[in-house]
Amino acid sequence: MRAAARLVAEVPVTPPRSRFRIVLVLGLLSALGPLTIDMYLPSLPAITDDLTTTAAAVQLTLTGTLAGLAFGQLLIGPLSDAFGRRRPLLAGTAVHVISSALCVVSPGVVSLGILRVLQGLGAAAASVVAMAMVRDLFSDRDAARIFSRLMLVIGVAPVLAPTIGGLVLNWTSWRGVFVVLALAGVAIMAVSTWVLPETLPVAKRRNEGLLGTARDYGRLLTDRVYVGLILVAGLAMAALFAYVSGSSYVFQEGYDLSEQQFALIFAGGAIGLIGATQFNVRLLLRWTPQQIMSVALLAGVGSGAVLVLTAVTGFGGLAGILVPLGLVLAMVGLAMPNAPALALSRHGEAAGTAAALLGAVQFGVGALAAPVVGLLGVGAVAMAVVVAGGMVAATAVFFLVVRPRRLPAVDPEPVAALVH
Repeated sequence: MRAAARLVAEVPVTPPRSRFRIVLVLGLLSALGPLTIDMYLPSLPAITDDLTTTAAAVQLTLTGTLAGLAFGQLLIGPLSDAFGRRRPLLAGTAVHVISSALCVVSPGVVSLGILRVLQGLGAAAASVVAMAMVRDLFSDRDAARIFSRLMLVIGVAPVLAPTIGGLVLNWTSWRGVFVVLALAGVAIMAVSTWVLPETLPVAKRRNEGLLGTARDYGRLLTDRVYVGLILVAGLAMAALFAYVSGSSYVFQEGYDLSEQQFALIFAGGAIGLIGATQFNVRLLLRWTPQQIMSVALLAGVGSGAVLVLTAVTGFGGLAGILVPLGLVLAMVGLAMPNAPALALSRHGEAAGTAAALLGAVQFGVGALAAPVVGLLGVGAVAMAVVVAGGMVAATAVFFLVVRPRRLPAVDPEPVAALVH
């Protein structure tokens, strides 16, 4: 409570209307990465034909985007701690806009791949700054609520992005998808300039060069609890990515569902995930983030075990897969907002760097799930094993490394602050 009192004395409390606008814009920032990754997925076959290349080469452009997002977060996080949040955000979004525009006129798959890396790097600025601003403005329990709201956007964007891309392809070529992405970047730059304040005071900035950045990352990596929490977030993301990468093969090839039927099932899973993130807001009124995560992860392990059992035995048919899978996704939805809130609460002095490492681990560990599902055979058993394995690993790290009972209690009356 004394820490909260000092915070109130230093900076004014955010008015409710300002808070709503800021959270809305932070949601838009969080959506830029998923939109950049997924909006062009329906156009991959068209890109392959138009650039006279192979499907494997075009798929590498997706890998390049993920690499840009991961590396970009590691780069931009420390810059946001050194120069404030707004300048790296606007510069990174400008890189996204320019690279998106150049993708429109890309002559070959090599240039497209390089530009997709730059797109990912630019989108990383939006992701890192959004998380760092949440840490700047909101305390532990309130931060978990805001992350739950952002998860609504992060959950919806990957589902809607391919649909938007498909609609764009109805009236233009694949190059038009990148026009839309460029315009989205311009809109986000404009709204951010108008709405978002600078949330990191000059007195709290950390401009210590490369050695200072290395020290910050070193300090983060020696914090056992922080490392454990970002691994929990990454492993929960891996369970989600395993579902995303394997579900189309499982349901369309394994259960002979049509594209429309698969789309309905995929939307149902997204609704369950998103609904859980929003229910988390209500749970936080009564329980701490670590309490919610403890129950969610254990329930996720139990649901994952049932999923593996039904996948191996075929018991229950399609419903035998969907029910435990839906429960796992809901538990992921409860874990994912709380892990970042707890992790970032430990390093407010370097929130940008801490958010960068968190995001890089989430994308890095999560992205590993897709090829693992493929190596295991891209079927119901393969998907179930990787989904359940992600939940088991996340739970083990949480209880053995993070040790939730030893975490300090969060402030029951969180304060939101705004630097003018």
